[in-house]
Amino acid sequence: MQQLCKLFLKKSLIIPLLAIVFSFTIGKFFFDKNIVIFELILGRINESHYSPLKIDDTFSEKVYDLYLKRIDAGKKFFLQEDVNELSKYRRDIDDEIMAQRLTFYNKSVDLINKRIKEKENWTKEILSEKIDYTKNESYETDNEKSNFATNIDQLKDEWRKMIKYQLLVRIDEEMDKQEKAKEKKDTIVKFKSFDSIEVDAKRKVLKSNTDWFKRLYKIKPRERFALFANAVAGVYDPHTEYFAPAEKKKFDQGMSGQFEGIGARLQQKDGILKVSEIIPGTPSSRSDLKAGDEIIKVAQGAGEAVDITNMDMEDAIDLIKGRKGTEVRLTIRRSGAQKLISIVRDKIKMEESYAKSLLLENKNKIGYIYLPNFYTNFDGTSDHYCAQDVKKEIDSLKKQNIKSLILDLRDNGGGSLMEAINMVGLFINKGPVVQVRERNNYINVYDDKNSSVAWDGPFAILINHNSASASEIVAAAIQDYKRGVIIGTPSFGKGTVQSFADLDMNIIPQFDSLKPTGQVKITRQKFYRINGGATQLKGVTPDVKLPDPYEYIDLGEKEMDNPMPWDEIKRCDYTEFKNINYDDLLKQNKNRLSKSETFNLIGQQAKYVKSRKDDSKYPLNIEKFRAEQKEARANSKKFEELRKEIKGFKADLLNNYSKSIAADSSRLGRENRWAKSVSKDAYIHEATNILNDIK
Repeated sequence: MQQLCKLFLKKSLIIPLLAIVFSFTIGKFFFDKNIVIFELILGRINESHYSPLKIDDTFSEKVYDLYLKRIDAGKKFFLQEDVNELSKYRRDIDDEIMAQRLTFYNKSVDLINKRIKEKENWTKEILSEKIDYTKNESYETDNEKSNFATNIDQLKDEWRKMIKYQLLVRIDEEMDKQEKAKEKKDTIVKFKSFDSIEVDAKRKVLKSNTDWFKRLYKIKPRERFALFANAVAGVYDPHTEYFAPAEKKKFDQGMSGQFEGIGARLQQKDGILKVSEIIPGTPSSRSDLKAGDEIIKVAQGAGEAVDITNMDMEDAIDLIKGRKGTEVRLTIRRSGAQKLISIVRDKIKMEESYAKSLLLENKNKIGYIYLPNFYTNFDGTSDHYCAQDVKKEIDSLKKQNIKSLILDLRDNGGGSLMEAINMVGLFINKGPVVQVRERNNYINVYDDKNSSVAWDGPFAILINHNSASASEIVAAAIQDYKRGVIIGTPSFGKGTVQSFADLDMNIIPQFDSLKPTGQVKITRQKFYRINGGATQLKGVTPDVKLPDPYEYIDLGEKEMDNPMPWDEIKRCDYTEFKNINYDDLLKQNKNRLSKSETFNLIGQQAKYVKSRKDDSKYPLNIEKFRAEQKEARANSKKFEELRKEIKGFKADLLNNYSKSIAADSSRLGRENRWAKSVSKDAYIHEATNILNDIK
């Protein structure tokens, strides 16, 4: 069989690509494409990955644990007996790989399909019964704190609690709406009895769950297989991933921005779809949607909202995407409270996401540059390079006689390594910027070789939990040189770089019928600071750390499955700047924060967010549930006060820029609204205070 495999697979892979399933029928071979793809994935990863793994029992256990975590994330389908049955294979997956079998995978698919079918009618049964809303019981919403049910009765009771929770959410929404209308003496709102409210809530819950099962039945075999393949890839690190052909196309669209939608990047964890990033210059950035929001329902305009909790991520995204000019309404959860956000879809154009600047005034004139990502001319269709664009913005700001400069890298997930190097070069003379290590331990030191400096005055960089990769390279280099002040919250901690490998490249032309097989994204290198430490896991700790709503919550790379470890290598030879007294800046910052109502409120918000994460159980007694929801709404309203006018602080568009877009009233309006938003940003304001403190 191995010799037959060599007939159609190229020999460039390290481990044997064994898996052909064939029979002699009218002189033809029939191949199990899944097995072929599986072997191709493993071969390419082990050939190219920064840290290849031994395919042994330890590898098998990690694959098993990750796959079980993903196939039933909510623990609402499998019983403990199912887990026990699958656990027999926990140390055998490596043996199956070598024996060209997928017994464990096939067994898991048979089990999950069986359990899904069993539970299809449970929602109808539960909703047809009388619900006791006075009973003191609770529902755990954090799947990591839950266990698999030991029997059918226990699991069905868990489903009952889940359905009851969904009902209470809808009942509370309607009752709150009516109570507010009554307070305002609003005669337009039609008041309903509790029974009517419950009937309507039951109808909506039934529909959302029926739709959920329809989507579960639509999951294709290739999608099921991709889940298993990615459990295997995910054992190497969180960013090594298999993309089926259709998924790779979606990925490319997302990276290029050439699609119609809302302009938000999403990620799913434990069945919850979260906003991971707002793409600047898109409908999402012009709405109240924020990174960290949990999307729980989606409606097409005024249509009925669909509950997307526990929905497959791609199905949920398909509901959110849509044609330009159409409206989507998202029900999001933020700080425990729900909120409805309406967004009109548009063409997502990445050209709106280039560097841009404002002139800030806080005692002195201060330049502000916002950089959403480290873009470059990847495909030869653009003349934009982010380092060049930032230099142009600096030149424009210098004409305004600025005294200092802020580079905002918050929510900047990275991009081009070379642009990051060139960016650091705008603020230093010549010298090392970053070290990159290959899997063979070869270390390449990347230097800024251009002696010209675009800005040599007081300088600050703003970062947050979503500043990653190239952003961390720039912030780390500026920090190591002591060239500027890093302000904000600790960064994400992604110190690795990936590239795609096309699996079709390993199939010889005679067997093109197997194509397309997809691509795999592989971690190939690791970044290190010039001081020798990796940005992996630890990220960059700001010189001046500011209060943050999520400061008590573990975030970033370290919270992902199987992250690569932190380590360090030899320090580069470089000379630090000596013109900033960091101790003095910290002392003055601490004094201001102690008197700041805004940052004190952010501190309160952080404690509240932590308390909601720790206490993830919701009471299913209606009075207690509604009391908690009322408190959550009150807190949410209080925290919305954070974005308010800041006395003595101003942000304006540069005159030449305002004139260049004056003909586009819509764009001018958006840019002016952005400037106004910046003028209410407490973090930017404090950054200007810190820069003013530099002697």
